[in-house]
Order: sequence, then C-alpha cells, then structure tokens
Amino acid sequence: MQNVDTTKYVIYADISADGIVERPDVVGAIFGQTEGLLGSDLDLRDLQKTGRLGRIDVQITSSGGKSNGTISIPSSFDKVETAILAAALETIDRVGPCIARINVTKIEDVRAAKRKYVIERAKKILVEMFDENILETEEITEEIKQCVRVEEITHIGPDKLPAGPNVLDSDAILVVEGRADVLNLLKYGIKNAVAVGGTNVPPTIADLCAKKVVTTFTDGDRGGELIVKELLQVADIDYVARAPEGKSVEDLTQKEIVRSLRQKIPVEQILDQYKIKSQPRRRRELAAKRKSLIRENPLCMRSVPERTTESLGPRRIVPRSTVRDVRDNRDVRDIRAEVAVAAASGPVIEEIGAVPVPEPPVEWFRRHVDELDGTLSARLFDRGHNIIKEVAVRDLARELKESNGDVASVVFDGVVTQRILDIAAEKGLENLVGAKMGNIAKIPVCIKVTTKEA
Repeated sequence: MQNVDTTKYVIYADISADGIVERPDVVGAIFGQTEGLLGSDLDLRDLQKTGRLGRIDVQITSSGGKSNGTISIPSSFDKVETAILAAALETIDRVGPCIARINVTKIEDVRAAKRKYVIERAKKILVEMFDENILETEEITEEIKQCVRVEEITHIGPDKLPAGPNVLDSDAILVVEGRADVLNLLKYGIKNAVAVGGTNVPPTIADLCAKKVVTTFTDGDRGGELIVKELLQVADIDYVARAPEGKSVEDLTQKEIVRSLRQKIPVEQILDQYKIKSQPRRRRELAAKRKSLIRENPLCMRSVPERTTESLGPRRIVPRSTVRDVRDNRDVRDIRAEVAVAAASGPVIEEIGAVPVPEPPVEWFRRHVDELDGTLSARLFDRGHNIIKEVAVRDLARELKESNGDVASVVFDGVVTQRILDIAAEKGLENLVGAKMGNIAKIPVCIKVTTKEA
C-alpha cells in the first residue's frame, strides 16, 4: 500500500488484547470487522487503493499472556469523515481468537504541525541567514576601507617588521606588539605604528627610537608589561601607553584607543614605577639632543643664555657715603627706587662696603611640596597662591589643557617633563614645582621651574 502524500490527519489509538496477537492479526481484524460497516464509500480497502487512506501502522508487544500496542492511520479526509473512521475502529472487539479493546487517543492535524515547523524555521532563517548575508551601507563602506588599509601595511628594516606607511617619515611613532595591532590602528587611520614582533626587541626598533619621539602602546596584560620593561632597557622611548586591563590593542575600539593614548605616562615615571635604573647621563643627553630637533617649539620658549660680565652694562661705582646716606635718611621704598634707578644704568657695586642683604624668606610652595610628597598628586594655584584644584599627576596635562588662564602655578609630586613644560608655556604659567627633572631639551624663559631636589 502506498502512503498518502496529501495527509491531513493522523488517527492514533491504543490496543490491548487478552492473549498473544501479532501485527497481521490486528490489521486483518481492522479490515475484516469494519467491512460493510460504513457502506461502500468508506470501505477501508477501497480507500487505501485510491490513496485516501494511508498505511495502517501497528506496534504491538506481548507480555504475561497479554498484548498491548498502538495503531496509527493517516487520512486525507476532512474532519467529519476522519472522525467516523476513528469511531469505527473502536467497534472492533476481537483480534483473532482473543478479546481486544481499541481506544482512540487523539487525532493529529498534520497541517498544524507543519505550520508550527514552518514558523520556527522561518524565524531561524530570518535571524541567521539574512543577518549574515545582507550588509548595511556603512558596513560595506567600512569593509572596503579596511581592505585598503590592510593593503597599506609595509615592512621595514632587515627584520621585515610590520609597520604603517608613515613610520619612516613621521617625527613621532607608536611601538606596538604585533601585526594585528598595526592593522587595528590602520583601521582607525593611525599610520605611524610599528610592531616589535614579541619580547625580543630587534635592532631596527632601537634605531628608530633613537631618532623619533616614541610612545610604546602595549596590551593590558603581563606580556605587555614585559615588552615595556625590555624597551626601557634597550631603546630610547619617551612615553608609555597601555590598553585597558585585560584587553589587547588589536581588540580596542577607536574611542578606547584615543583614551589610552591620551593617558600616556612619561618614561621617567615608568622608570620609577618599575624601579629600573635610568640610562647613562651621556646617553640621555644625546637622545634628548636628537629628539629636540624634531619637537615642536612651544610658545615663550627659548634656551636660557649664560650670563656673563660682557652682557652687563658698564659698572657704576657708588661711594660708601652715598650708601650710608641712603641707609640712614630714606625709607624702604626710597631705597628700592634708588636701587632700581641704579640698576637701569648698570649693576651697583659699593667701593668699600655694601648694603647687607637679608636672608630670603622660605618659598611659599615648600609647605605644599612636603604635603604632596608620596601622594602622586598635583595642586593648581591662582596668582594669589590660592589652591584652585587638586588632581592626580596622570591627569595634570589634561587639566592644564582645559584651564582657561586662571592657573598661575602648579606644585606636583612627579617628574617635570618636556610635555608638561610645553603645556605650561602655552597656558602662561609662572611657576612649576615638581619632584625631579626629566629629560628636558628646552626650558621656557617665562616659567620658573623648581624641583624638590634643588
């Protein structure tokens, strides 16, 4: 018998017999005891021949002298005729020589089951296949740009180090860990990155670091820390930037990259943090001299010339009597005015004796230097030496950039670096007091720089 290929319903029934019966016995009983019961139009044999009724499936087992099983019959009739056929099955009371009972348990709508499957499958197709294959306009544009940037990657030196196209021509470069980091930076338009390719820093990197302003940008894990320590020992780097804790440079978004580079730390602070001995003095001076040629000149900045006697005006000798007269008959303001007038024409030198100079008072910032010692904090002051704000040293550069001219002095527990000096000169600061001096190429003449070591 052929299966019904247009099945609408499936009749399910349970059968139990008081004796041992097999599948052919059950099928024979169904055909034999329903023959002529429903008329010629619903005769089961004729219905199977015409394909209106499917193959009768019987699953039966015997145990303890009794038989139990299930019956399923596919039907292509409508609901009414299918219900009549199901009721006819329950009229069977014997299977072979045994008493039997048939009970219809359910009638399944095949089309409803198919509709449920279609709905679930359509959901999966919509979510999986369409999202994978259809790209938005922005995604298409970004994919094309990324392919172009990948093509821009170059290799430099005998070690064939992966690098961006602007590494050799740029005054400042980024040193990253691997090729994937260079590709991610290229993705966001940063073309001056070069990869070291592991913890074994090649000579090409050392040569580049000696000629350029270098920022090392490593992952926020143990491997990134080891690479920073090795670079500090074999190369002349200026700043250190790290990815957020537990993240890699190759996985960062554009916003995270920009934030990490803005929070870079001068190399002097990293040397103190890792307790690494600084480079020999001569090596530092040579590196600073080379790199000073490529730094941007800040505002109000020039080298401080040595004062010599030739640069002073002609000396004017003031007799002791004049000095005594000034000391005896004039108040402090008159003395200051006289000294100012005399200084305009040249330094005043007493022929026999000189006016005693009082001891200079303790500088106003000494108390703040002692209070900030070991805190890695910075205090910003106005022109009246009043505290405006106290911030962490790592945020000092950003705070100075965002200031609107009200900051006149800064006292901080950190290293005075060229970057801090440049920003202070641009903002017109008068005093800059730090813990120690870093590698300074040029000192602004408009700023008084003092350190705790002085």
